[in-house]
Amino acid sequence: MINPERVAQLFMDLCRLNSPPRHEGRVADFLQERLEGLGLACTRDQAHLATGGDTGNLIATLMGTRDARPLFFSAHMDTVEPNPNVVIVRNDGMIRTDGTSILGADDKCGIAAIVEAITSILEDGEDHGTIQLVFSVCEEVGLQGASHLDRSLLHAEMGYVLDTGAPVGTIVYTAPTQNNLNATIKGRAAHAGFEPEKGISAIQVAARAINQMKLGRIDDETTANVGVIHGGTATNIVCPEVHLRAEARSRDLRKLDAQTQHMLEALHEAAADFGAEIDVEVSRAYTGYRLDPDAFVLKVATTAAEVIGLSVNMRAAGGGSDANVYNNDGLPCCVLGTAMRQIHTHQEHVLEEDLVRSAEWVASIVRVVTHS
Repeated sequence: MINPERVAQLFMDLCRLNSPPRHEGRVADFLQERLEGLGLACTRDQAHLATGGDTGNLIATLMGTRDARPLFFSAHMDTVEPNPNVVIVRNDGMIRTDGTSILGADDKCGIAAIVEAITSILEDGEDHGTIQLVFSVCEEVGLQGASHLDRSLLHAEMGYVLDTGAPVGTIVYTAPTQNNLNATIKGRAAHAGFEPEKGISAIQVAARAINQMKLGRIDDETTANVGVIHGGTATNIVCPEVHLRAEARSRDLRKLDAQTQHMLEALHEAAADFGAEIDVEVSRAYTGYRLDPDAFVLKVATTAAEVIGLSVNMRAAGGGSDANVYNNDGLPCCVLGTAMRQIHTHQEHVLEEDLVRSAEWVASIVRVVTHS
């Protein structure tokens, strides 16, 4: 059985390990020691050579006690920002911080649920097929760990990524594709008081372009945002150069192409209007996926949820996860709802009952696959 106190303590222990992207080594060390103590074989790949981090992805394997479809569970070890001095507050069935930092529930509640489920299965002596655990690095900076995962180490045929918010019982069956736009706008410097007419303000060009863009919620499948803009050194200088970073996402590739083209046209037209130069690079951050409603991976997750009394909530995602990478590598998987709430904020928190239910769901998935 799932041990509520054990999973809560494991979650808090994980949250106390500061692990921003490229600094997940302490979490990997902690997990490897714990999993090897349970009898799992652990290895790490060389993803850190590509990401510049202090560890690769951690892959743990539990060999099956009976013939069943091999599956994997995955969560990422990095957090959206550092929290080296995290102060954890636990009361009334809730775990949060004192408000001065993130908690790290994204995605340490996913890790805790997976590890507790495996611990419980072994403790109870349950039969199971081969199970692999993939704890990835650098998810928060473009799914880099999963993108550089050594696939020769992963033998599972299907999987589950625990990396979206409550309610537990949520199943993400589709996620968008994201394009990134990085633009450099070059104007001309001039003294803003003596001869501003001789300058070309790169800030003004950027403002014109942004003002012409459709941003925010475009439709129910598409969003766009300008998130970063840098430029200028002093108020008395007509700004000669601006760097701008933006994105577009959609679960429909035609809509994504149209939105990306619209943003490019706005940038180029504004530059032309002011006589500025512009250089824009468009890159694919990740590719979307859509699982067939009859996909076995979805049926298992649904059945496993219903067995333990969870209400299933099928939904589409507005963001990417490691599941995007796995699905586009031909490895069917979906994203499961976990205990995380108000992620990427200092109000991030989890309900302990959600941690337990999430671990129960993982264990139930193992049972369904084992007896399928």
